[in-house]
Amino acid sequence: MSSGTVAASFDSLGHLRINGAKPQGFAPASGFRRTSDGWIRLHANYPHHAARLMEALDASTQQDVDEALLAMTSAAAEDAINGNRGVAAAVRSRADWLASPMHAAISNDPWITFEPSPGSPGLGRPSTWRPSRDPFRPLAGLRVLDLTRVIAGPTATRFLGALGADVLRIDPPRFPELEEAFVDGGFDKRSALADVEDPARLEVIRGLIGTADVVVAGYRNGSLDRFGLGAEALVAEKPDLVVATLSAWGRTGPWQRRRGFDSLVQAASGIAGVYGHKDDGGWTPGALPVQALDHATGYGVAAAVLALLAERLGAGTGGIAALSLARTAEELFRLPRPGVAAGLLPEPDERGCASPYGPLRFVEPPLMVDGAQLEYRQPPVRYGSSALVWR
Repeated sequence: MSSGTVAASFDSLGHLRINGAKPQGFAPASGFRRTSDGWIRLHANYPHHAARLMEALDASTQQDVDEALLAMTSAAAEDAINGNRGVAAAVRSRADWLASPMHAAISNDPWITFEPSPGSPGLGRPSTWRPSRDPFRPLAGLRVLDLTRVIAGPTATRFLGALGADVLRIDPPRFPELEEAFVDGGFDKRSALADVEDPARLEVIRGLIGTADVVVAGYRNGSLDRFGLGAEALVAEKPDLVVATLSAWGRTGPWQRRRGFDSLVQAASGIAGVYGHKDDGGWTPGALPVQALDHATGYGVAAAVLALLAERLGAGTGGIAALSLARTAEELFRLPRPGVAAGLLPEPDERGCASPYGPLRFVEPPLMVDGAQLEYRQPPVRYGSSALVWR
């Protein structure tokens, strides 16, 4: 696998073309903004997050947002926006992050935390799944319930789908996914809508889990617990289930239930400082050239699922794997810092296909099988168009 192909997979949205058009990326209201004592990073791509941001700052226009932030410290703005269920993170130096309670909470954990299933083999409805002999589709017949959004989780489940799994993604009707993000993460999976607050729909979802092999959950820590869909509850009911969870900030520490995205973890953990630069206007924070925390965490989730499935073949029980973007950032800082690149990476091979959204151009998964490129077989379906059933 060439470095260009791997790099391209970490920028799959950047390479995606829908009807020849490049995805917008970040919304105008997102990004770095000055405060009275420094900088803050905002995330307002989703309409409900943008509305909560404006409400938290008592703002009606983008100019109002900028003026409000200039009158606040970064910490005060971060608290106000997150306190109103918005999404923002103050830009911290690496030293400030290392001294924070959040860093202390996650720094000693492994990148992937594994927990064994508490149950005994044979309880519930044990799966009969076994790997396929097709080297390109070893996960054929594996049932994966995808309860993820944005980039990291869909990257993981897209990869499992490329390996042959039957991936069914479920989204909440009230908070639709951004179309470009959905298309990018939608290859080799199906898409359904269901409100877990509707008892009838929740019962259908629980029935799907009862016959699933894998559940991948990417919602804020604790948000699914009240519906009985927390990882511990799921494996207690079905001991052979494999559950992988991912979050922005991890499962411990003061921010464990805080909303977050790759860009915000970069801002808080010191990455924005490392990539900062000086210009005529003074110092400005920067960012990684791709959403590397999202993609690395997503492929880590896929690897964790495969590891637990391999263990299940012998032990008969599943287990839980947990990852976070913040912990992935720590892994990045532990790597040796690369020198100056000698040149640009080679352009990756891109492929095209028809889809319900029009013609697509995209890059394939970052995996070679016996010297041949692993390929997606199915384009993204229309969002929410699939039935709540397994194939």
